[in-house]
Amino acid sequence: MEVIKKLSALTKKFPSPVVALGMFDGVHRGHASVIRRAVEVAQKISGTAVVFTFANHPLSVLSPETAPLMIGSRSLRREIFESLGVEVLIEIPFTKELSRRSPEEFLELLREKISPAYVVTGPNYTFGRFGKGNGRLLLREGESYGFSAEICPAVTVDKKTVSSTRIRALIAEGNLSEANELLGRNFTYVSKVVNGDRRGRKLGFPTANLEIEDHRAMLPNGVYIVRVWVGGEIFSGIANVGDNPTFKVAKRRLEVFIDNFSGDIYGEEIAVSFVSKIRDEKTFASVDELKAQLNEDLAALRRFF
Repeated sequence: MEVIKKLSALTKKFPSPVVALGMFDGVHRGHASVIRRAVEVAQKISGTAVVFTFANHPLSVLSPETAPLMIGSRSLRREIFESLGVEVLIEIPFTKELSRRSPEEFLELLREKISPAYVVTGPNYTFGRFGKGNGRLLLREGESYGFSAEICPAVTVDKKTVSSTRIRALIAEGNLSEANELLGRNFTYVSKVVNGDRRGRKLGFPTANLEIEDHRAMLPNGVYIVRVWVGGEIFSGIANVGDNPTFKVAKRRLEVFIDNFSGDIYGEEIAVSFVSKIRDEKTFASVDELKAQLNEDLAALRRFF
């Protein structure tokens, strides 16, 4: 998959581009349906399957205090796009200059930079200044800009529409099973391993420590069964989300014990995929009590898999 990060880099023309438009935060089941449809049309017309999206959420520029927490990372989103069959990803920064473009100016930008043959979006997609452009405008005006347009229907689960807003709420309240159902996969946090205090190693449970960034969604504090992607391999593990109250760690973080793994992965990016919750976070009276609980958690992990 070719990744283009700047509008100025959009100099090459692709054969009959079929463009999926959207923010695609989390690439949930509704987003995946839009992208699969774009890929399907591209294959039918011998065209190029393209996703046009932004590297940052528009509200992070227009109204930072109301910007939603991001469900995934850019690297994970790219992997999912590629797995869905996307051939070209245009992932540009959203800027104030872009926000000032009228819907018609945005469509002109698409024509000038991409020349789409076909455009696919979801039912709630908006574009242009104040979000005044919508699917109806695409259907009505697309032909004058050289493309056909299609609005994919909303995807529902249990008669409720799948949306990033709903998934964020489920993650925040700790409803992992339903969040995973709407995502179409396990909720996954991707980040680089940072230096910790190495207490886990002394306890016989060395952990990879990941910072929980303020702008990203995360589950409530607790201990979870996870899958961990490290250097192209998959391991099972136990993740603790919290501030480690036994040792009074101030900053909330993600600590991951990776079963049957040894190696120095400081500075490496790993993916932690949340499968099921084991228990809430606890404060222990002693280190021995903590070690006993960790052994129980490990037994629960191995029973699960």
